[in-house]
Amino acid sequence: MAGASFIFFFLGLFLLLQTLEASQCSIEGLPLVRNISELPQDNYGREGLSHITVAGSVLHGMKEVEVWLQTFSPGSRTPIHRHSCEEVFVVLKGNGTVYLSTNSHWKHPGKPQEYNIFSNSTFHIPFNDVHQVWNTNEHEDLQMIVIVSRPPVKVFIYEDWFMPHIAAKLKFPYYWDEQCMQFTAPEKDEL
Repeated sequence: MAGASFIFFFLGLFLLLQTLEASQCSIEGLPLVRNISELPQDNYGREGLSHITVAGSVLHGMKEVEVWLQTFSPGSRTPIHRHSCEEVFVVLKGNGTVYLSTNSHWKHPGKPQEYNIFSNSTFHIPFNDVHQVWNTNEHEDLQMIVIVSRPPVKVFIYEDWFMPHIAAKLKFPYYWDEQCMQFTAPEKDEL
């Protein structure tokens, strides 16, 4: 019995040390607590979009997930696209429409299904499903927290719902990852 207690004690100590090590911030000097209103915000050339990377792979060292705060002005939308990750949305305010095609095995996405989204709703986009988020509200912003897996994301952009999958244009790194990479790229002297 004493041997089992000894093993459990060291197993518990090992797990505690692993937890303490894992809880350290992966980017030295990055504060653990950050004010969202002080984080960089940009539209990356997309009129009507405000994007803030709350926790990202390139700038913050996240390895499994990335978290964004996105605000779409009335009438604005994402491009029709798919990506090599899962995505979860939490709608904070406003309402709009999600267009989703689960026809990744067809030649092209085809006519999408429409889903109404609203404040306090959530939805998810499976790996590689073609989709578009649109603020269809004429009077209010659509604001969402977005969580993506496996950052940084490889995005394939479509001109329309009948463009063949093989013709979709790859955008990697994506705009916000691309800009962050400029800030974190090593100087020539460091190479």
